[in-house]
Parts: sequence; structure tokens; C-alpha cells
Amino acid sequence: MFQKILVALDYANVNGSVFQQALDLASTVGASLMLVHILSSAEEGSPVPTTPDRYMGELGDLTTLYLHQWEVYQKEGLDFLRSRAAEALNRGINTEYIQGQGDPAQEICQLARIWEADLIILGRHGRSGLSELLLGSVSNYVVHHAPCSVLTIHPLAA
Repeated sequence: MFQKILVALDYANVNGSVFQQALDLASTVGASLMLVHILSSAEEGSPVPTTPDRYMGELGDLTTLYLHQWEVYQKEGLDFLRSRAAEALNRGINTEYIQGQGDPAQEICQLARIWEADLIILGRHGRSGLSELLLGSVSNYVVHHAPCSVLTIHPLAA
């Protein structure tokens, strides 16, 4: 069965359905978890670079502001992972976590290869049509490129 389950988490599934299902499965089969959060400018809540206007100072101020916002975003991501890992550890589940940066779909597949995951669990945002074409689908990419089985948790399962 599954021994190593990689769980891709983002702020869109903060309600916990992806995480809770991963906890339940890991507890049932005695698997270890690797919690993954990928920092991406496409993620809801990520900092957005702003353009200078007449009320802002020099361009350097904007860069400093953006870098500060990115540092806060990184810290919030790590805090999010730490709290989820602590919850899993409290249930007796061997758990690690990692935060990466880049294209979430590619990073998830790469981490699954490196960690030799048996299963990837991730959520679906339910995009289709034009929004999926423009924004892409992390879950679709992972299903087609993962080195192991993939379980997608649909939004209605929350």
C-alpha cells in the first residue's frame, strides 16, 4: 500500500479537506507524510508587484515593499506548514514539510520523484474552460506527469 504520501497544500484549501483526507489515509495505512507548499505568484494571497504612481517614492521603495511582502508571504507559508505538521505529529503520523518556489505543478512532481512518494494528494480548484486554459491546472499537470498515483480532492468534497 502507500508508505510515503506527498500532500500539496495551498491557501485555497485552508479549510482543510485535502489535509484531513491525507491525515485519515496516512493514519489508516501507517504512511509518512511530506507536506508541501509551493510559493507562486499565481497563488491567492501572494504579493503583487505594484507600479509607481505620483504618490510613491522612488522605484527602490517599491522593490523594498515587494521584497518585504514576499518575506511575509514566505513566513506565513512556513507557519502554515509547521501548524499542519504539528497536527499530524500529534496524531502519531511521521511528518516532514518543505516549502518550495516556482511552478507548483512541476515542483510537486519533482519533489515526489526526489522523496520517492507512493501517492500525491492535492486539491482541485474546479477551474474549467477558459479559466483553466489561462490559469492552468496544477492538478491536471500532476495527474499526467507524476511519478506515482495521484488523489485529487474536489472542492465539493470539503
